[in-house]
Amino acid sequence: MFQFFANIFGYLLNIINDFVGNYGLAIILFTVIIKLIMLPLSIKQQKTMKKSAKLQEKMKILQFKYKNDPEKLNREMMDLYKKENMSPFSGCLSAIVQFILLISIFYMVRFPLTYMEKIDNTQLQSYIQQMKDDGMVVSQAYSEIDIVREIDYLKEKFPEDEVLSKINLNMQFLGLDLGKIPQQNLGDWTVYIIPILYIISTFVSMRITTSMQSKKKSDKKDIIDITENKENKENERNEMEDAMAQSNKMMSWMMPIMSVSISLVAPLGLALYWLVNNILMIVERLVLDKIIKDED
Repeated sequence: MFQFFANIFGYLLNIINDFVGNYGLAIILFTVIIKLIMLPLSIKQQKTMKKSAKLQEKMKILQFKYKNDPEKLNREMMDLYKKENMSPFSGCLSAIVQFILLISIFYMVRFPLTYMEKIDNTQLQSYIQQMKDDGMVVSQAYSEIDIVREIDYLKEKFPEDEVLSKINLNMQFLGLDLGKIPQQNLGDWTVYIIPILYIISTFVSMRITTSMQSKKKSDKKDIIDITENKENKENERNEMEDAMAQSNKMMSWMMPIMSVSISLVAPLGLALYWLVNNILMIVERLVLDKIIKDED
């Protein structure tokens, strides 16, 4: 499945790359196009998040009212979802799509000659073997990027090779080599620029999300008091909110740590895609929040 989408994305990225003549600029434009294609899903997700936030108060009331009757609680919560025309798994689709995008684009960036240039694997293996025979070090995980890096040498070695003559991948972008893998170039400070910017954008994105959630929470008021013991109700709510705050705090640290780990072992081209995607997501979230709020 991932290879299928990697092939489609490869066609698109290759068309853009042939048009602009630069791999880095092509990735930026590719990210913008993918974001526009995904815009309807993003709008639906944003509306679902807002609607879900409005349901939280009602759900808390049900959780307190039927805390000693789990079966009744489950029935009441399902009835609430049906009444509001929502699914408990409404957020899963977006997560699945994002995961498919992540893996498929990783495949595409890792194997640019397979998915962008559509070069046969047998042909690629012959280039790899030739480079090894000539004493060059070829990475097992990123052999195709090594071929791109030594493309001028291979073209001189095989001047009549039509396949090599058609390869047009300029991975130099603003002084950075987007084919480099930070883990393999720890002594080169330039390989840290894009991953660091990506991490900063991740913090900014999560900060904005947290701020939006906090604002929604502060704007909420109790809809109805279904119990005579208001003190117990307040304690119940505070415990739940504290647990959610702790969970959000852990996520705010875990996500950047995961980002660093992946950025260190992947080509910089993937980190550039993530960086641009994060920036677009921040803008999209702010704009959609304003638009949807105005609609409400």
